[in-house]
Parts: sequence; structure tokens; C-alpha cells
Amino acid sequence: MVRVHVAPPKTGEDMVKQVSCPFCTNREPALKENGTAWAFLSNPRKVPGHFLVAPKRHIEKPWELTQTELKDIFLLIFFIEKQLVSKLGQGVDIRQNYRPYIPQDTIKVDHVVFHVYPRYHQDYLYQVSEKFESDLFTELDPAETEEFMRLLNP
Repeated sequence: MVRVHVAPPKTGEDMVKQVSCPFCTNREPALKENGTAWAFLSNPRKVPGHFLVAPKRHIEKPWELTQTELKDIFLLIFFIEKQLVSKLGQGVDIRQNYRPYIPQDTIKVDHVVFHVYPRYHQDYLYQVSEKFESDLFTELDPAETEEFMRLLNP
């Protein structure tokens, strides 16, 4: 039996956001799911085996995930990670972005989602992007550390 997730309707502004969310109106079956989270292949994708893991509930801010949602999401992430490492790659990248300043389109969706994709030494992502990123890194300044300590511990 293939189970398709369709989130229950809400009211007001939440309903408008949910209706416009392709993950909440997705007709693709979940490849793996549990109580509050589901996993499916990313379309479009960066590499073969690029999975998305998301809460079933429509949510845009990652810090609003419940403890149960976090647990269920990471259980799926770790399951997928083990499968990818054993069959598709030498490692895995796990990524979550929160960018409300970018409008929703076919690549960016206003729904919390974790990207999980296989990696191996000097793979496609490295060749087209990451090998050029070394200039982005700089040594951490002690003053910067102090500044962020104050931010996190007011």
C-alpha cells in the first residue's frame, strides 16, 4: 500500500500558506515515513539519491519543530544516511536552510526540510562548486568568538 501525505486543512493565514506549499499538497508517495515525518526524493535534485526529509505538519521555522518531530526527522535522516553510505557514497551531507528572504519557487519551498545526499571524494558537487570555496574560509578571530558568546549568553 502506498501512503500519500496530505496535511489537514487549517484556517486563516496558515491555510493560505499551506495550500501554496507543494510539500503539503504533494501527490508523490513518501519513500519512507514515521509518525510525524516523511522522506522523498528531491525534484529537482543535486545528485542521484538526493533525499528530502520534512515534518508532515506545515512549518516554516525550524525552531518551531516539536521534540517528537525532531526525533522522527532525525530517525529518518540517520536511516537514509546509513543506506546511502552503504550503497551510493562514501559520506553524506545533511543540510537545512532557513531563508525567508528568498521567494518560494521550484527550488526553495517555505517548509522546513532537511536535504540528505550522498557524497564521495571529488564528486560532482565538489567539481562544480566546493573546490572553489576555499577562499571563503578565514581564521576565527578571538574578538568574534567573544561577540558570539555574548549573543548566545546575554
